[in-house]
Amino acid sequence: MEKLKVGIVGFGRIGNEHAGWLAQCRSISPSAVFDPTAERRSKAESLGLRTFGSLDALLSSGIEAVLISTPTAMHCEQALAALAAGKHVMIEKPMALDLPQSRQLVEAANNAGKVLSVFHNRRWDLDYLTVRSAVASGQLGQVFNVESRLGQWGSCVGPAAREWRPGWRNEAAFGGGGLYDWGSHFVDQIWRLLLPAKPVRVFAQLRGNVWTRDCDDLARVSIDFDNRCVGLVEINTTTTLPLPRWHLDGTLGSAESPFSLQFDLDQWAKLKLAPASGDQPHLMPRPAAGLTEIQIWERFAAAVRGDGEPAVSAASVLPTMALLDAARQSAASGMAVVMADEIAWIE
Repeated sequence: MEKLKVGIVGFGRIGNEHAGWLAQCRSISPSAVFDPTAERRSKAESLGLRTFGSLDALLSSGIEAVLISTPTAMHCEQALAALAAGKHVMIEKPMALDLPQSRQLVEAANNAGKVLSVFHNRRWDLDYLTVRSAVASGQLGQVFNVESRLGQWGSCVGPAAREWRPGWRNEAAFGGGGLYDWGSHFVDQIWRLLLPAKPVRVFAQLRGNVWTRDCDDLARVSIDFDNRCVGLVEINTTTTLPLPRWHLDGTLGSAESPFSLQFDLDQWAKLKLAPASGDQPHLMPRPAAGLTEIQIWERFAAAVRGDGEPAVSAASVLPTMALLDAARQSAASGMAVVMADEIAWIE
């Protein structure tokens, strides 16, 4: 079977990582790259990839699918161009700048008959799967509080490629800030964790305190669900004392796991339950491993060939985008935002 050829749009840090994952796949492989900087094109060429200086040239190069791994503000326009050119599309998270853009992409993919997926790989992180398993086990009873946090003293900009605007993650015009960065993963996790409960109200605080004044380096999002549970997502890159990665409270006890500054999922998954009965606290069992990044790409390739669905359907990301929109609206107004009913919260 001939491998599906993927063109990568934007060969920064994450584009380079995807090239590595794709190179290990059986049915799909990296083929070509478009990046505006000569240095990143040279990096791609050193890996044996063809390079192009324009998106149009990449789309005309014989590839069958495209990865969009550029700054968030570019996702919609570039993905629409790829779909119009007859390409299947994978988009790095977050899907786009907002829900209207995301809906536009879903509609365009449906009209074109092309596969559109979003790389929400953290739906299969070990810590998240452990928390989901703990909630499903009933050992916490009725869960009424879930807190999901990332804390560090260091900007979300991280080890970005230095050749092209390395600080864009601290610029609002490019979709910067902690809410879009780690927050898009954590918001996605928390509403899926609490299914079939539906979000009904969002209150958020987004502040630029240390690393940026243009967007947020502290994002706190509180979500009320219709089963009376409160979900909290917090991305705080301005703390020297990070709080636990997870904290949950239920009618039968509480559980939490430690944070790791190395982003070690094994540490994040050490979820300790403290029963309200006074029994000895104990670690919750871990479920089987979830999908790897390579498996996510294999599922995408299978979907392109008509064999099943991608690991993440674009439609399943619309609720995440709706919650991110509500968070930004709430932060701007200082008021809670009531969620609209037209979002399909359950896949």
